[in-house]
Amino acid sequence: MTPIDDDILVTLEKRLGRLHARQRLGIEKDHEAQIFGQGLNFFHLENATLSHSLIRGVLMLTGLYWRGLSNSAKVELNHNRIASAVLPESFDGFTILHISDVHVEMSEAAMARVAELLRGASYDISVLTGDYRAQTFGPYADAVAGVGRLREYLTGPIYGVLGNHDTICMVPAFEEMGIRMLLNEQERIERGGAVIHLAGVDDAHFYRMDNIEKAAHSIPHDAFSILLSHTPEIYRQAAHADFNVLLSGHTHGGQMCLPGGIPVTLNCGLPRAMGNGSFKHHDMIGYTSAGAGVCIVPARFNCPPEITLHHLHRPS
Repeated sequence: MTPIDDDILVTLEKRLGRLHARQRLGIEKDHEAQIFGQGLNFFHLENATLSHSLIRGVLMLTGLYWRGLSNSAKVELNHNRIASAVLPESFDGFTILHISDVHVEMSEAAMARVAELLRGASYDISVLTGDYRAQTFGPYADAVAGVGRLREYLTGPIYGVLGNHDTICMVPAFEEMGIRMLLNEQERIERGGAVIHLAGVDDAHFYRMDNIEKAAHSIPHDAFSILLSHTPEIYRQAAHADFNVLLSGHTHGGQMCLPGGIPVTLNCGLPRAMGNGSFKHHDMIGYTSAGAGVCIVPARFNCPPEITLHHLHRPS
C-alpha cells in the first residue's frame, strides 16, 4: 500500500470518523492486492497481474487485440427511462448522468470520447459509481489527475462512490474538485418544493465497507430514493431498504463477451440478467452500467462502453 500522508489521514478521520477511516485503511493495507479470499468473490482476477499478460498475449496471437482496443474507445451515450409513481411531480423529467468504471490510466481514448459526448449532453446531476483507478493497489495520483480532467467536462452537482479499485485516500482530492463522495451517506435533492434522496455506499464487493442501514436511516420509507453502489450485488438489501432505484457498475457488462453480448464472466455474484443494463427486483428498478473504461486488458468485444442518461418520469 502507498504510504499514507498524515494530512490525508487527519482529513479522512474528520470527514468519516476515526473508525470508518481506519477500518478502510486497515483493510486496504492487509488485503488490497489479495488474489484469493476477501470480499464477495473467492478469486480476484483483477489482482492476478500475471493473468493480465496472459490474456493480452492470447489476444495478440489470435489477432484480436487491436480490434478489441479499437472497440474500447467507442463509448456510447445511452438513454434509460425510469418511471415511478413515487417520484414527486416536480422531478418529472429530472435527468441523471451516470458514469462508471472509468479506470482512467488505461482508458485514455475512451475518456477523450466521453469528453466529446458530454459537450452535447443535458442533465441535472452527475453520479460516478466507482473504479477510477486502473490497478487495485499502488500509486493513485495519476487516477486522481485523470478524474480531474474528466471533471472539467461535468456541470451541475456531482456525486460519487468508491469501487474495489479505489483507495479511500482519493476522497479528499475528489471532494476538493467538487465531487461529493457518498460513503454510507445520503443527500437531499430539492426541486419545486419537493425532495428526493440520493444515497451512496462504500465498496461492497471487495472491501465490504458498505452500510446500507447507515446510508438510509434518515430517509422516510415513503420518499423517492436512489442508491449508488459500485457493485449491483447488494440488490436484495437495497430493495428491502425501500430504495426505488439502484445505480451501479463494476461488471463492465462482461467487457469481453461472446456474440449476442453473452458475458464470459461478470466477476460478480448476481443473476446474469442484472449484469448489464436495466433490471427490476421486487419494486426496485436497477441499472448496471457497462462502464466507460476497461480494466485487466484494454479490449472490448460485443460489449460497447457507455455513459448513461437516466430520465426520471412519473408513469404516463
